[in-house]
Amino acid sequence: MSRYHAVLFDFFGTLTRCVRRSSAHRTTAELLGCPEDTLTAVLDRTFYQRASGRHGTAEATLRWVCAQAGVHPSDAAVRAAVAARHRAVRADTRLREEAVPALAELRRRGVRTGVISDCTHELPAFLPQLAVAPLLDVRVYSVQLGRCKPDPALYLAACHRLDVRPQDCLYVGDGGSRELSGAQRAGMTAVRLAAPDLADHLVFDAERDWDGPVVGSLSEVVELVDAVPAPC
Repeated sequence: MSRYHAVLFDFFGTLTRCVRRSSAHRTTAELLGCPEDTLTAVLDRTFYQRASGRHGTAEATLRWVCAQAGVHPSDAAVRAAVAARHRAVRADTRLREEAVPALAELRRRGVRTGVISDCTHELPAFLPQLAVAPLLDVRVYSVQLGRCKPDPALYLAACHRLDVRPQDCLYVGDGGSRELSGAQRAGMTAVRLAAPDLADHLVFDAERDWDGPVVGSLSEVVELVDAVPAPC
């Protein structure tokens, strides 16, 4: 019997390879009439505000971002920029080769799976089209819940939807948003994914002082599920 009843994953940098902004994001800035470096700076410093959904829809949020950047594009330009940003974020998203096999193996063993992501409006829109979608029993998005990690509400929402206790869950993440200690405080076992490509990962509030368990690949997570707990 598996040691855990559920395994919950971060999305960006965990189920996906490292995230870097590609040149596709330049189109968004051009449509908004905003210098690319100015837009990037505003996006970086407002990530948690945007990821908590506090500014409303994707269009309303981007219009707020524009105000922070000092530009005032037309409604048509904002709509076009929202679509361009969606395409750019989607283009930056590359699943790890072992993501689908690992999730499928967990489900084969009777372990439920889910994703908990600090994200803006794009991910909920395109994740259903990804190969991992049918293998996830629950999806918790900060932009929909109105909270960001390490707030326990995200972890507990996943547990509630899965009808499992936090202590029966394993949480796996790259350590952004101090998510690992957040999972621990919520009552879960947490493990950091330290894949080699993450050295160049775009991440906010990284948990660099993490001294808990670490794995080098998602394949190792499957092995942890059946590991016998060490004696007290």
